[in-house]
Amino acid sequence: MITAVALAGYAALVGAAVPPLLSRARWTHHAPVSAVLAWQGLMATFVVATALTVYHLVLTEQHVHDGLVGLLTACGIGADAPAGGSAPTLRDALALAAPAVIVLLPFGWLVRCAWRARRARQQHLDMLALIGEPAPGYAATVVDHGAPAVYCLPGRHRRVVVTRGALEVLSEAQMRAVLEHERAHIEGRHHLLHLLVDAFSRAFPGLPLARHAKEQTALLVEMIADDRALRCHSRDVLATALCEVAAGQAPQAALGAGGQGALIRLRRVLTPQPRPHRVTWLGVVVASIAAPLLPLLVACGP
Repeated sequence: MITAVALAGYAALVGAAVPPLLSRARWTHHAPVSAVLAWQGLMATFVVATALTVYHLVLTEQHVHDGLVGLLTACGIGADAPAGGSAPTLRDALALAAPAVIVLLPFGWLVRCAWRARRARQQHLDMLALIGEPAPGYAATVVDHGAPAVYCLPGRHRRVVVTRGALEVLSEAQMRAVLEHERAHIEGRHHLLHLLVDAFSRAFPGLPLARHAKEQTALLVEMIADDRALRCHSRDVLATALCEVAAGQAPQAALGAGGQGALIRLRRVLTPQPRPHRVTWLGVVVASIAAPLLPLLVACGP
């Protein structure tokens, strides 16, 4: 029972207490890649800690005291289980189903969200085949729409889309900057990060971690793409381009240059960001990997 309480407290800490603190942390905007890793680590930690808490609450006392061996025995795959030992009971099977559901629920939503996003992208690609015009100079597709917007459709049939309004208001340098931003989304496969946090938020609705992770990941991936564009273009050029396309709305399953938190990103682009110390980066990576392993060490020890 003590182990179950400790695991439940750990899950509550990760799911409710830590997310607001991480959302307000200043270092995340200086190191968006590490911050995304931290959010992914918190989500994995919550799933592992919650599943193990349920395991300790519902599984038989003997299996709990046996730790990992007890878990394997309950599954019927204990390597050192006696040959004549009793087979797993119906109670064991039902008890194992509870933590299994907690682990499989986010994966089920991930499959569903991926299917929905793929269908939405395909529908938009079909529409672009009818109304879009190629722009070979930009390796993009032009849509006759007055609102300035630039966005990309990731996936196998990737596409960068530019509206006629964006062509009219953006200079050549500004257009190249936002196109670099969109290519960063495609090459970084940022849509997969959106799918992960979307699936997690649907699996655990109302959880503070789910809400903060979804909001912050959307903002952080835009910052990552901004940093990529700043490698080849000046801060003034990118900032001006962001102002021009900030009001442009990207369709479902697309990533737009206007994107999440345009004002926050604009301030960040105009202000040089100090690079995080290597020790800080290493600490975030180690903590993100160790956090999901800690409940396993607590729960699976004899």
